[in-house]
Amino acid sequence: MDKVDKVTRSRIMASVGQRDTGVEMMLRSALHRLGVRYRLHVRSLPGSPDLVFPRYRAVVFVHGCYWHAHGCHRSTFPRSNQSFWSDKFAANQRRDAKKEAALLEAGWRVMTVWECALRGKTSRQPEEVATAISKWLRSRARHGRVGPPPTQLLQNTRALLAFNRPKSAITRPPASSD
Repeated sequence: MDKVDKVTRSRIMASVGQRDTGVEMMLRSALHRLGVRYRLHVRSLPGSPDLVFPRYRAVVFVHGCYWHAHGCHRSTFPRSNQSFWSDKFAANQRRDAKKEAALLEAGWRVMTVWECALRGKTSRQPEEVATAISKWLRSRARHGRVGPPPTQLLQNTRALLAFNRPKSAITRPPASSD
């Protein structure tokens, strides 16, 4: 059950930024200090990548672990309206895969930087992440990732639902009477 009414929840969710997030700003600042220049949110490319490096024909997406269902400690699964959220996260992952495939097909190189690489328990210094991106740009690798590999939400939905279910809702088999 949600703790706030629908109107308030809608306002809260609408205020969640998609661009210029704290993690993105940290990364952009570190890249700029290294002398790496980029363009922002080029709308003519599939998915409007967060950072575009035309010189290297490369793009970087900075994914929030929650919204893109990374599966790390930062990506929780809501307890209310679970079927909606399961569908939402699965759709987000399908859209991510589709835009990455379109970019690769168009000859672009794609890197994903996960939020947990810059925030939380598994975080690294922004300069370290920026250096990894800089090295990747100079390489010939078509894909890149900074952060732990994502778990597939579609494969883990049942486990997430079971894990987040209140203990009182878990049914246990009757005890045997030996």
